Amino acid sequence: MTTVLTPASPLTAADRCDRCGAQAYLRVVLTSGGELLFCAHHGRKFEPELKKIAAEIQDETDRLTTVPNAVEEDR
Repeated sequence: MTTVLTPASPLTAADRCDRCGAQAYLRVVLTSGGELLFCAHHGRKFEPELKKIAAEIQDETDRLTTVPNAVEEDR
């Protein structure tokens, strides 16, 4: 997929997949002007069709494999 960086509008936990309701990691801006949100699974599943109708695709699936920094415990 084409990755588009849109720092002004990162996806949050409130953004849900339009197909199944899971957390969205892809935003597809359609050439017709609308947008669709997908979880990583459905983004991969519909990738060929999405590329045909997308003006841009914001892909944040790399967040799924990023390891957060360890948080020190307060003592």
